[in-house]
Amino acid sequence: MLTSPFVRQPTSVQQVMFTVLVALLPAIGLYVWQFGPGIVVNIALATLAAVAAEAAILKLRKKPVGLYVSDLSAVVTAWLIALTFPTILPAWILILATVLSIVAVKHLYGGLGQNPFNPAMAAYCLMIVAYPSAMSQWPAAGWMDLGTHLQLIGGGSIDAMTGATPLDALRTGLHTGSPVGDILARDSFGLAGGRGWEWIGLGYLAGGLFLIQRRVITWHLPTAFLAALAVIAGLFWMANPAHYASPLFHLASGGSLLAAFFIVTDPVSGATTPRGKLLFAAGVALITYLIRNFGAYPDGIAFAVLLMNLCVPLIDMKTQPRVFGHKGE
Repeated sequence: MLTSPFVRQPTSVQQVMFTVLVALLPAIGLYVWQFGPGIVVNIALATLAAVAAEAAILKLRKKPVGLYVSDLSAVVTAWLIALTFPTILPAWILILATVLSIVAVKHLYGGLGQNPFNPAMAAYCLMIVAYPSAMSQWPAAGWMDLGTHLQLIGGGSIDAMTGATPLDALRTGLHTGSPVGDILARDSFGLAGGRGWEWIGLGYLAGGLFLIQRRVITWHLPTAFLAALAVIAGLFWMANPAHYASPLFHLASGGSLLAAFFIVTDPVSGATTPRGKLLFAAGVALITYLIRNFGAYPDGIAFAVLLMNLCVPLIDMKTQPRVFGHKGE
C-alpha cells in the first residue's frame, strides 16, 4: 500500500516551505490593513512556540536540531495556526495549540513526512473542543491598535471588542427565523462575505495562484475543493434561497480560500495521486458544507480535513495510476 508523501521534484523542504510563507504574505498584509497589527503579534508568538517545541523534541529524540528546525516546516504550521485562530484569543491558548501541533500531532508520529493528520487543523479542533467560548471570540470589523490587542491577548476583557464571524452571524440569524437576504444586508457583511474578510480571502487567492505558478502545488486540490463547495452550496441555494446562502458567500466566507490553497494541499496528510486529490478535496468540501449548515460549528473545515485525512491511505491505494505496459486489475 502506497501512501503520502511522495517527492515529485528535485527541491528541498526548506525551499518549498519558504515559498509557502511568501505566498501567505499578501493575506497577512491585508489582515493588518483591515484589522490592525495584532495578527503579526500572534504569528510571532506562534512561531516562537513552534520553533522552541520543535527544538526541544528534536533534542529529546537525539536528532540534529539545526538541520530540522531550519526546514521551516514548523514555521509554516505556526503561521497557519495563527491565521486560523481568533486574533484576540488569549496568548496561552495559541501557544498551547502550537506546541501540541508540533509535539503531539507531528513528532509523536515520527516527524515531518510521517504525520497522518494536518497539524494546524488538529490543533484547531483540539482547542475549539476544549475552549469553545474563547475560540468563538473574533475581533469586530475595523482597525484595532497594538496596545488594545496586547491587552486582550493578555487576559483583558474582550466583550466589547468581539463580533461574530460571517458564518456564525448567518447561522444565528437563520435560527431567529430571518431570511438569508435580510441577514446579509446587515452592516457586518460586505459584497460576498464578512466586511474585511473578503479582502483577506483575495490575499489567499493571490498566494494560492502563486503556489500553482511556482509548481509547489497542483491545480487538482484547490479546484476540486472550491468547485465541489460551489456546486453543493448552489444546489441547496437554488432549492431554498431564503434559507441557504449562495455559493459565492460560502467561497468568500470562513476559511474556504485558505483551506483551498494552504490546508488541503498539505503533501503529507493529503492524497497524492491525481484522482485521489480530486476525491480528497471534494470530500473535504462536502463535509465542510454539511457541518456549516447542519452541524454544531459554524465552519467545519478543520473537522472535514481530519476526517478525510483518515481516508487518505484508502484513497491513494484505490486511485494509483496504471503502470505503463500493465493492464489494470
